[in-house]
Amino acid sequence: MTGAEAGDGPPRFLTDANFNLHIVAGLRRRQPAIDIVTAQQLGLLATPDPELLVAAKALDRILLTHDRRTIPTYLDDLLMHLPAGEHSPGVMSVAQRLPIGSAIDALLFVWSCSAHREWHDQFIYLPF
Repeated sequence: MTGAEAGDGPPRFLTDANFNLHIVAGLRRRQPAIDIVTAQQLGLLATPDPELLVAAKALDRILLTHDRRTIPTYLDDLLMHLPAGEHSPGVMSVAQRLPIGSAIDALLFVWSCSAHREWHDQFIYLPF
């Protein structure tokens, strides 16, 4: 798959260490084709947030988090230091107060109705 084809496909996700794994399980149950990995699966459990954003970029995966306080600043810093023409895959912050079923619905909507590249360099709050 070429870079253009990968960007044209559905979003691919990486969760941070604190992301609700019930949401991940529900996503996998409702849509087995969804491409989502956890920090735990990749051995990134103790990775500091700035380094996790770098890992998400290297893996070309949108970072899923509940963090609305520090991650936006870290993403801004990463974006300011990227070479011309490079992008972050983006970050989506799911509100912790959001019921699990609603979080699953929101992420499935994003997954089914958009292309991976549409989220480059963005910090998105879910629900919209």
